[in-house]
Amino acid sequence: MRDPYQILGVEKSVSAAEIKSAYRKLAKKLHPDVNPGRKDIEQKFKEVTAAYDLLSDADKRARFDRGEVDAQGNDRGFAGAGAGGDPFGGTWRNYTRATGKEDPFAQFGGAEDIFAQFMGGGRGRGRASNPRGADVTYALAVPFVEAALGGKRRVTLGSGKTIDVSIPPGTSEGHKLRLRGQGETGTGSAGDAIIEINVEPHPHFTRKDNDINLDVPISLPEALLGGSVKVPTLDGHVTVKVPKGANSGTTLRLKGKGIPTGKNENGDMFVKLTIVLPETPDAGLTDLVEKWAKKNAYDPRKKLGWT
Repeated sequence: MRDPYQILGVEKSVSAAEIKSAYRKLAKKLHPDVNPGRKDIEQKFKEVTAAYDLLSDADKRARFDRGEVDAQGNDRGFAGAGAGGDPFGGTWRNYTRATGKEDPFAQFGGAEDIFAQFMGGGRGRGRASNPRGADVTYALAVPFVEAALGGKRRVTLGSGKTIDVSIPPGTSEGHKLRLRGQGETGTGSAGDAIIEINVEPHPHFTRKDNDINLDVPISLPEALLGGSVKVPTLDGHVTVKVPKGANSGTTLRLKGKGIPTGKNENGDMFVKLTIVLPETPDAGLTDLVEKWAKKNAYDPRKKLGWT
């Protein structure tokens, strides 16, 4: 048998809990009842179980790490029952009979119990004769505003079936919707379809928790003199008053114009003003600013201690 650490896919430094976790994952994947008639998979299952039997025993593991026993637990220099042969007598069900040891699944409640748990069926003891079908995951792209306000999207499943999916208000990136019984079929109940939402970016809005941020460009006269500007929100345009003497970075709060929360209060929208000069300032504006600067020079970086 190969190195048991390699068989379980773990490093020698891992904890007992990590060994158990690695074994459970592999056992779920390689269990003979999941792969009926697959002798190659059954052999891998035997190797995984034998590797776990060795490494789950603290004394055996320590002796193996010191080189006192081989990968099958036999003292170095002696050929054990498993050397070059099948330690399970030809089938995983003969493990206990072949080794005289307790079924390595026993600590999980028995081999049949853990298999029933893996497959989502069973009620404890007894064979899991009706394994549940596998879940299937689908990615669904949803526009920013639709994810925020809610809506419906049509999804075509792997079976070819088309179904309308409701997008709840306030849906965020990575949100998952579960469609019961729409996954792969099994000899028992069908699995589920998992719809993972990918929220498409918006050209103007960004989201932080339940709030929305929006950068709004304003002209120099609007910044100096104040005024009213229309800005977009999730549910249409609103008019925002720009205070006199507004600077770039001035932020206005629009209460309740953010992401719906399903409760009494929505998130808010924060509008950050940015002063934008004309693309080609005319000579009159340039001359005016030059004259004003000579009489009213100021350094906006002084408060930052840069000068």
